[in-house]
Amino acid sequence: MEYVIFAISAYLLGSIPSALIIGKLFYQIDIREHGSGNLGGTNTFRVLGVKAGLIVSIMDILKGTAAVVLAIWLAPSVEPLIIGAFAVLGHTYPLFARFRGGKAVATSGGVLLGVSPLLFLILVISFFTFLKLFKYVSLSSMLAGIIAVITSLIMKDIGLIIVTVLLASFVIYRHRENIKRIKDKTEPKISWM
Repeated sequence: MEYVIFAISAYLLGSIPSALIIGKLFYQIDIREHGSGNLGGTNTFRVLGVKAGLIVSIMDILKGTAAVVLAIWLAPSVEPLIIGAFAVLGHTYPLFARFRGGKAVATSGGVLLGVSPLLFLILVISFFTFLKLFKYVSLSSMLAGIIAVITSLIMKDIGLIIVTVLLASFVIYRHRENIKRIKDKTEPKISWM
């Protein structure tokens, strides 16, 4: 029963549409009607700018972290990584935004932050390194996911291995249109780094 309660709570927490809230409250813009239409940090950066993009990204990360930390604190018998996966599902298919959400990158990172701050730090460094090299947010996100898998294999933590494989696979799946655009050389590059 604990799993059901925490899974539902994590899904609802993940469903909070940070980009939609920030866009409507402070910019009077429905972010879903602009750019890629995704409710994530990348689209927010492109449409609303750096400040809004940072706020949304942090909020999306904290959704995953909060779901995991609450499970750790309140239900030690529950596997927090499983609960975190429901926060990621909530972010990707949000109940409060007609099931059209983001691409799972920030919230997945937040889940990993909640269980392994060191792994999260490695991911952040990897992401920005790839971003500096290639200028593609989508490619950097996917490569950081692969780094998460490799790092969890080195750490020999079976729970982290399973979850990072699942999260990285999901992130890559969610970026399949970006992969096509990268191949076609039509994927937008960042210009601020």
